[in-house]
Amino acid sequence: MAQPEGQEKPQKAEKKVKKEKAEKPAEKKVDENFRYIVRIMNTDIDGNRPMAMGIQNVKGVGPRVAAVVARRTGIKPSERMGNLSEAQTTAIEKMIANYPEFAPHWAVNRQNDVETGEDQHIFGVDLDIVRKDDINRMKMIRCYKGVRHEQGQKVRGQKTRSNGRTGLTMGVSRQKGQQPGAATATKK
Repeated sequence: MAQPEGQEKPQKAEKKVKKEKAEKPAEKKVDENFRYIVRIMNTDIDGNRPMAMGIQNVKGVGPRVAAVVARRTGIKPSERMGNLSEAQTTAIEKMIANYPEFAPHWAVNRQNDVETGEDQHIFGVDLDIVRKDDINRMKMIRCYKGVRHEQGQKVRGQKTRSNGRTGLTMGVSRQKGQQPGAATATKK
């Protein structure tokens, strides 16, 4: 049976509708309170990142500290940073600041501090400052690590003959009279 020209088969019409739906991109529902940048401990964090990954942008916060903070605040680690309220972000910030109080001594990043003798966990810019002070102290007392830091050499006992080379000469150097690619001549 032949169909009139203006009408299409019902199956073809359904396929066209499916193609049109597939071509349109899915629109994301964005909350009007969504924050694209969240500031915690003087660090800007992307609002699209999950909470457990986002707070790891703060220096001194790693995966273990992030998991502990998420568990203690009661916020899902998969929750986007931009969806968190101001109260939740301040709770996260307080929990990070108080981390050394409830963490075991082996889980902090500065155990038995040289000056105070206490266990501390340092965050943010303070971490860089303390690290530079430690290196300067080692240089001043002229310990082996301090001398290696001054010279720009490897500090932790690595080999330096083949790895970590600096300067222009790399590889095997030729002697003056030797031509490239020629075998060594024997003297008679």
